[in-house]
Amino acid sequence: MPYVDGFIVAVPKDRVEDYKVLAGKAADVWMEHGALSFIENIADDVPVGELTSFPRAVHLKDDEVVVFSWITYESREARDAINAKVMADPRLKMDDPTNMPFDGKRMIYGGFKPIVER
Repeated sequence: MPYVDGFIVAVPKDRVEDYKVLAGKAADVWMEHGALSFIENIADDVPVGELTSFPRAVHLKDDEVVVFSWITYESREARDAINAKVMADPRLKMDDPTNMPFDGKRMIYGGFKPIVER
């Protein structure tokens, strides 16, 4: 089974196009370095829950939208090697990190071992 990195971020609605550009560039870099897939999804039917939800998880503001993303790899070892290459890739270096199209402090991310796959 592959290994999966998952991400949830809050993106200002007026920065969605900027986010798409960044995500497209990131997808190219991850895929070039060996990722199996790179998926970015914008919220379409994501209600605020009573106790927990995607919007609550990222402390979503009224002018933001949730983006849910994942990258798949052949294995945890492949993921670690690919991410090391990606982090060193100059194409993803930001000239001005304060101009990111999302608030990185509210990003939720982690690596997951699949337990069911069809």
